[in-house]
Amino acid sequence: MAKYAGHESLTKNAVFVYSDNQLGYKFSDTHPFNQKRLTLTVDLLNELGALNKDDIVEPRIATDEEILLGHDAKYVDIIKKAGHGELSNEQGEPYGIGTEDTPIFPFMHEASAHIVGGTLTACDYVMQDKVKHAANLGGGLHHGFKGRASGFCIYNDSTVAIKYMQQKYNARVLYIDTDAHHGDGVQWSFYDDPNVCTISIHETGRYLFPGTGNVTERGTGEGHGTSFNLPIDAFTEDESFLDIYETAFREIVAHFKPDVILTQNGADAHYFDPLTHLYCSMKIYKEIPRIAHELAHEFCDGRWIAVGGGGYDIWRVVPRAWSLIWTEMTDQKAPDGPLPATWLEKWQLESPVTLIPTWMDPNNMYNDVPRKAEITEKNYQILEKALYMIRSSQS
Repeated sequence: MAKYAGHESLTKNAVFVYSDNQLGYKFSDTHPFNQKRLTLTVDLLNELGALNKDDIVEPRIATDEEILLGHDAKYVDIIKKAGHGELSNEQGEPYGIGTEDTPIFPFMHEASAHIVGGTLTACDYVMQDKVKHAANLGGGLHHGFKGRASGFCIYNDSTVAIKYMQQKYNARVLYIDTDAHHGDGVQWSFYDDPNVCTISIHETGRYLFPGTGNVTERGTGEGHGTSFNLPIDAFTEDESFLDIYETAFREIVAHFKPDVILTQNGADAHYFDPLTHLYCSMKIYKEIPRIAHELAHEFCDGRWIAVGGGGYDIWRVVPRAWSLIWTEMTDQKAPDGPLPATWLEKWQLESPVTLIPTWMDPNNMYNDVPRKAEITEKNYQILEKALYMIRSSQS
């Protein structure tokens, strides 16, 4: 465990699931998925005085039985062998590992089981009414499939967690994913399940991995009408993103009436992110958890679980964005103005880019987008199509 300042706890209404063991999920020193962002986030919250050591809960390791809620036994065995040097890249490729995106690394099963266990820990705290809210920012690996890794994701902790909450707590779950990449692994796991609603707001797959998440993907069988996709256009800015997010979220949660909300909080829709093409700022990362928090209290007696996800500018974006989840979750005033000087001084020495010294972004972060009106209109049309079934049933 890292060391934390001994200031008084501000709340007992939420828990922050974290341990240094979550840093073991590491492909290489040069891979874009870098869990150092967790260290940076925890340290920023600590320097801010927003996180007390009593708020932190150690993640447990998910058992094989729990992981099998979302994955095939053969696949889990393959991951174990790969992590212990018993599998070549060629043998791993049919299972999505040993690839450029998801290379094999030592003890990958154990590291992945810690990630899944962290999300299950968060679920138990919330579903057993120990707290209203819980965050496991090490989670959110939404591209993992039943028998295949994908897009930096080995085990899909959100899929396992939803199955777990269904089995153990008979919960009706709403999952909302604001990562810039489509939440494909979670969607397909529950595509025919009427008791799980998935919402994904992401950059259109015309330009970006994984290429899925079309507005026409609505679910199948008994699950038809419980899958919602909002593939927004490249270069989308704050106002359009937030309009789509809030409108869709409010209408869908009122229609679906879940017992618990699980939010996936990828921080890669930001302008600085190197892997995506959206033009959002820190403004959306202030509003995304605020609205989730409000709707959780309105519809789920406050039951809200937040996981992390993507986010590849680990210095300028992720620590600020994820810190805002925790300050919202714990009813602390959203920080504004400058970041703690001690944090800036410590990490600027290591950062390859100049850190943003304030919580919000500078106004001149990028030049005006000439297609703004066109992009906004296209996004609005996507929203209308996505919500057509709900709106037509109400008319």
